Amino acid sequence: MLRSMRSSVKYISNYLATGKWVAYYEMTKPGITFTVVASMLMGFLIGSTGSFSYSLLFHAVFGTYLIAAGTAAHNQFIERKLDRLMNRTNSRPLPENRITPREGLTFSLILIFGGLIYLVLMVNWIAGLISILTTAIYLGVYTPMKRVSFINMIIGAIPGALPPVGGWAATGASLMEPGVWILFGIVFLWQVPHVLAIAWLCSDDYQNAGFNMLPRNDEKGYKTAGFVLLFLGLLLPVVYALYAINMAGMIYLIGGMLTTLAYLYYGIRFALSRSKNNAKQLMFSSFVYLPVIWLFILVDLIF
Repeated sequence: MLRSMRSSVKYISNYLATGKWVAYYEMTKPGITFTVVASMLMGFLIGSTGSFSYSLLFHAVFGTYLIAAGTAAHNQFIERKLDRLMNRTNSRPLPENRITPREGLTFSLILIFGGLIYLVLMVNWIAGLISILTTAIYLGVYTPMKRVSFINMIIGAIPGALPPVGGWAATGASLMEPGVWILFGIVFLWQVPHVLAIAWLCSDDYQNAGFNMLPRNDEKGYKTAGFVLLFLGLLLPVVYALYAINMAGMIYLIGGMLTTLAYLYYGIRFALSRSKNNAKQLMFSSFVYLPVIWLFILVDLIF
């Protein structure tokens, strides 16, 4: 038995020494995964009426994390050959052979189906259904569409906006309530300028991989700028709508509208001059936007 224990310890030590656990963690795209969990959390908090169960909240967060991490990892498995062609992705675990394709596939599927089963058993079947639907659209529709049409941007915004719906469903609240779809709308509309800013900055990389992330025949960026302004313009009334239906108060209204106007400001700057610098500023403003909106909602709920 002592020999067996020594062998186990040696195996674990060797495993940790290789840094493979770090590679697995990288495959989960931590930044995106935590954004998904945060969005789900806001749906849960707003969907809860009065007090809520902390244990249910934990189960919803953990299950969502598993399935979101697995989806991110499986996306990297699917696009592993294309990732080698782009500077922004060629250092990921699969292109660098830090993880084999079989290991990546196994890891991602365990997380996806583990998260699904966990949500169904520990939360409810509707939350599980929404999570697996999110994964199915992201991997089965959005991912292949990236090489077919610019419309992938709209399709990809759907699974990106479903986490707050999943959080809402986790509380047992009705999905017929307008509040849940306003949250969906905020995340949906936020994503398009966010993705377009990244696509404009990384256009050469995307072209090398054959991804159609920008409108066709738009070398000067007029179409791209039009989409940015359209979705940012639509974001303003949707942000206001959460206050209008009495699901958020004055703190959220003032903070949310000012934050959205700031996001729109950087969108207008990009529209006036489609420079890399303006695209970078729009991208960074998009990184800040959603966490700040969630923060104002959270503060509003507390006070």
